[in-house]
Amino acid sequence: QVQLVESGGGLVQAGGSLRLSCSTSGRMETAQIMSWFRQAPGKQRELVANIVSSGHTNYVDSVKGRFTISRDNVKNIVFLEMNSLKPEDTAAYYCNFWGPDIDYWGQGTQVTVSS
Repeated sequence: QVQLVESGGGLVQAGGSLRLSCSTSGRMETAQIMSWFRQAPGKQRELVANIVSSGHTNYVDSVKGRFTISRDNVKNIVFLEMNSLKPEDTAAYYCNFWGPDIDYWGQGTQVTVSS
């Protein structure tokens, strides 16, 4: 059974950086779209960034210029480089791999940014 395994979360001061990664524990087809979502307490889950297999990326406005999403299509890994972190970036971050026959979610990794 395929599982997504996230890593890289933690506690960081405002202005700091973190790098999240998400990989698969089993074999699966290459995901058409790899995404990062986040959910803060009391708020709805929101899309942070995604990247399609061609390399085209999309970002929510609040992270543009600070976060960078990238992927390794051979290893089926997606990364999220987060710079200039702000307290409002505090949330549980989830990766998602989507394709015509797949829709997998990670278990979430906590990112906490202190002011």
